[in-house]
Amino acid sequence: MHTDADSLASRAATAFRAFRDGDGSGMSTLVDEVTPLLWAVARQQGLAHQAAEDVVQNTWLKLVEHASSIADPQSVLKWLITTTKRDAWHLTARAKREEPATTDDVRDVEPDHAAPSPEAAVLAEADHRLVWDHFGRLPERCRALLRAIAFADRPDYAGVAEALGMPIGSIGPTRGRCLAKLRAALTSDPRWEMTP
Repeated sequence: MHTDADSLASRAATAFRAFRDGDGSGMSTLVDEVTPLLWAVARQQGLAHQAAEDVVQNTWLKLVEHASSIADPQSVLKWLITTTKRDAWHLTARAKREEPATTDDVRDVEPDHAAPSPEAAVLAEADHRLVWDHFGRLPERCRALLRAIAFADRPDYAGVAEALGMPIGSIGPTRGRCLAKLRAALTSDPRWEMTP
């Protein structure tokens, strides 16, 4: 059972410490725990779906590259959020600086082979809609809690508890149960394909 002291930052630190000590499952746990938050952070910066996905993936790559330079595992969550924000800001700034191609320029532009195929884009959008469809079927208490936690850089558990009228110590366990319900609904849906 998660208590207030067993916050996301603490769980992230524990998983990161395990990873640095040679336990590969530590990184899997860290990714599972923190990716939804990083995704929300990237999207809050105004990035489109694909750009946010790229930024979050790049954040995880940077963590692996710079793992030894993070002195205190307790700061890994802050490091991940900051890296995600900075990459999102840089991507947004670069996109604003680039001029859209004129009709004359289009002939000279090489096709972007790194861009997803139309089929992949359609499938990704279908997955996105499916997640939100199942999210919408969760009990209202789950939807409210997940929104309150997912879209805050540093969720204030005391504020969330007061706003939702629930004990602070039940936020972590309730969040876990809600995410488990969402995961079970998705994995039992034949339209959902989990990617490794």
